[in-house]
Amino acid sequence: MEELTLAADLHVHTVASGHAYSTIAEIARDAARKGLSAVAITDHGPAMPGGTHRYYFGNMRVLPRRLEGVEIYRGAELNILNEAGEVDLPPEYLALLDLAWAGLHLFCFDGSGTESYTRAVLNALKNPYVDGVVHPGNPDFPLDAEAVVNQAAKYGKMIEINNSSFHVRLGSLEPCRRFAALLKTQGSPVAVNSDAHFAGDVGRCEGAREVLCQAGLSAEQVVNSSMDKVQIMLQARRERLKLI
Repeated sequence: MEELTLAADLHVHTVASGHAYSTIAEIARDAARKGLSAVAITDHGPAMPGGTHRYYFGNMRVLPRRLEGVEIYRGAELNILNEAGEVDLPPEYLALLDLAWAGLHLFCFDGSGTESYTRAVLNALKNPYVDGVVHPGNPDFPLDAEAVVNQAAKYGKMIEINNSSFHVRLGSLEPCRRFAALLKTQGSPVAVNSDAHFAGDVGRCEGAREVLCQAGLSAEQVVNSSMDKVQIMLQARRERLKLI
């Protein structure tokens, strides 16, 4: 694929997640130093052990829209709770955000086995407030990749290739390659994110770039490779929520 550079990192954690180590100001400084135009602050929803209360997400309106010249998006990484695809923030809070990811996490999900995990993700993707699925290659929650990619394409949602997975979720490489190959076939929207839990990792995508390159996936499919594409995605979200 052509050289992939990121204009925005759409999956970043702060100390509010309970297991991350940097503040929003520190994240903005590192993002600016690396030439990023935007970051999404996507702390875990309240079902995550050690995570924050829902009030945290309601109060994100106090955040400046720009820090260090970097645009700050107000987001969340939602925990999928069950096979019905229920997530851990209610609609009145999700409506306040710019972006909401959903994913399966240890200690948060009530279910077991590939069929159960896949059903949960497919149902979460139906939620109009959910913009995409994070780290779907997580070997702790093996998914029917084809079903997930098809569902994401149906609803116009993003599938993430998560760079941190190759360091903290051992065994993620082959599942991520499977997702990348399917995403190329479908031409579906992809996000390449750091999932940084420390400011120094913001914008890192070396492993994810290699996976996309091996799959022959075009940088044109990567939503956060340009601010124009990011803005189109955010506008599509706003239009979708008007229909609720």
